[in-house]
Amino acid sequence: MATLIDTTRAHRHPEKRNRPETEVLRKPDWLRVKAPGSKGYLETRSIVKSKGLVTVCEEAACPNIGECWTIRHATMMIMGDTCTRACAFCNVITGQPQPLDPTEPQRVADAVAEMGLAHVVITSVDRDDLEDGGSAHFAAVVRAIRATSPATTIEILTPDFLRKPVAAAEQIIDARPDVFNHNLETVPRLYLKIRPGARYYHSLRLLERVKDRDPAQFTKSGLMVGLGETKEEVMQVMDDMRAAGVDFLTIGQYLQPTRRHAAIDRFWTPDEFKALEGIAYAKGFLMVSASPLTRSSHHAGEDFARLRAARSAQAPAVAAD
Repeated sequence: MATLIDTTRAHRHPEKRNRPETEVLRKPDWLRVKAPGSKGYLETRSIVKSKGLVTVCEEAACPNIGECWTIRHATMMIMGDTCTRACAFCNVITGQPQPLDPTEPQRVADAVAEMGLAHVVITSVDRDDLEDGGSAHFAAVVRAIRATSPATTIEILTPDFLRKPVAAAEQIIDARPDVFNHNLETVPRLYLKIRPGARYYHSLRLLERVKDRDPAQFTKSGLMVGLGETKEEVMQVMDDMRAAGVDFLTIGQYLQPTRRHAAIDRFWTPDEFKALEGIAYAKGFLMVSASPLTRSSHHAGEDFARLRAARSAQAPAVAAD
């Protein structure tokens, strides 16, 4: 059975006004979440607002915001709230962004310290208007967090820096985040429809370049399912990621923000996600999160902490003199 989605957010996307409206499939029970409103959620929101920060949790209408903000896990979105691209799946505003705010790196670092984060995820809008795609700003944020909260592990989720100098991505790599994440989002066959401003093999090469420049740096990527891809295509993307040296993989269900965004083809079941997780581990990924509600930063800190603990337990003991 199909039902129409609430269109109150449609004004955010004037570039999509000429796209055909579609019906949205009713969510199955496994995708229903409680509305946010806990004490921890309200405290996190207060900190974010007081620092004048943008979060992808809000801008992308993430279904996990109540759970994550309750435990003070907010994913900061730097370089403004306006993206220069108009991907068919995304709820972030498209338009002409404002100039970069040079105070933002320290404001982000101060918020990380105030929330006492053991692990933080930093993402951004695409900034094709900037000569370096905003890479210097990204690196400045990483350095500011390192200086303010040296014990905090840092995960970044970057744009693709398409048509930017190679050195753009390299200065972020050289800032040495703990995890360098760039999402492929979907299978190559669907790129023209879903990510028309991106190029599949360029994104793969970006992830590969991280490993080429700093083999010790963890790399991560993510996929959405439910856009019309096949299981075989998802498995091929896994192989492409592993060939590029990607360590961590996330797979989640695509949810349609408005009737003018890309339509949902189908809902993958929890059992299907469990099967994808098993396949991914068999292909050699170090860490996999695959479930209907999985998003790039959902449980990222807990997952990374578990990996580090496992690595430490496996490290050979040093004999005393």
